[in-house]
Amino acid sequence: MTVSIRQATTKDVRIVRELIDTYAPGGRLLSKNTVTLFEDVQEFVVAEHDGVLVGCGALHVMWEDLGEVRTVAVLPEHKGHGIGSQILSALTKRAIELGLTRLFCLTFETDFFSRHGFAPIGEAPVDASTFAQLLQSGDEGVAEFLDLERVKPNTLGNTRMLKHL
Repeated sequence: MTVSIRQATTKDVRIVRELIDTYAPGGRLLSKNTVTLFEDVQEFVVAEHDGVLVGCGALHVMWEDLGEVRTVAVLPEHKGHGIGSQILSALTKRAIELGLTRLFCLTFETDFFSRHGFAPIGEAPVDASTFAQLLQSGDEGVAEFLDLERVKPNTLGNTRMLKHL
């Protein structure tokens, strides 16, 4: 299956919203407010097949060397064709271009991310000074990376994983 991966635009946000809504009811992805998707559109890439958006993923910079892969999703009828891998590859390439050396994800899809070099982690792999700085972030993904108690309900059953680039 031939897909093209490109930077998301504001015109893609409503379709990304629908894609997230495919997986959010089962808890596979966290639902996000549409306004948040518009605010974060520059973090997203999308996958297109025959002019139809069939997948998405986002890269969120957390620190000078650390980013989070977020919201990787492929329409159910297009899974198993390597689209998720192409999305992750594009996000990894972008992370390297930005100077990141580590990628974090919080996922139920441990087999997928393991195949791409991610490994489960315990405590947040940052020094105390960086931890203190990250605590100042209002971003829920950063709180999940730090494994803070206030986000535990969102992370139940998920695995925190890290990849060194």
